[in-house]
Amino acid sequence: MKSSDKKVIIDNLQEQINSYNHFYLTDISGLNAENTSNLRRLCFSQDVKLVVVKNTLLRKALESSNKNVEEIYDALKGNTSVMFTENANVPAKLIKDFSKKHKKPVLKAAYVQESVYIGADQLEALIAVKSKNELIADVVALLQSPMKTVLGQLQSGGNIIHGVLKTLGEKE
Repeated sequence: MKSSDKKVIIDNLQEQINSYNHFYLTDISGLNAENTSNLRRLCFSQDVKLVVVKNTLLRKALESSNKNVEEIYDALKGNTSVMFTENANVPAKLIKDFSKKHKKPVLKAAYVQESVYIGADQLEALIAVKSKNELIADVVALLQSPMKTVLGQLQSGGNIIHGVLKTLGEKE
């Protein structure tokens, strides 16, 4: 491959690394063409961009990116594909579901919410990571809970007072 072609690929990878908040390094070697195509379709349907890369080119792109990911360099061995995403835990769930049937992809490393995860044993931790929208929903639910309790108590208190007044009114 010409050095000019390598430069284009490195620049493209660097742009993707900088533009996506999260990315996963996986090994999809051993999947046949049909299963690889199915994985790509599944990734596309869940807004995950799957790219197969050469380790040396990916390392150069990572080194020139604005993300601090030196710990990932050791995972750049063997076949590597990158899953780029805006949703932190979607690729982890996708990897877990797809690998139940096909034994691949295998998680090598991940960069999620400015943290680095190394190894397949980190998959469950990555699945548990909540996205920004999920965290906002949790906070809103926590804020609404006391208000719902107060309103519920006021409504039940109003029903009790209404019942007492109705009973007193019927006695007269």
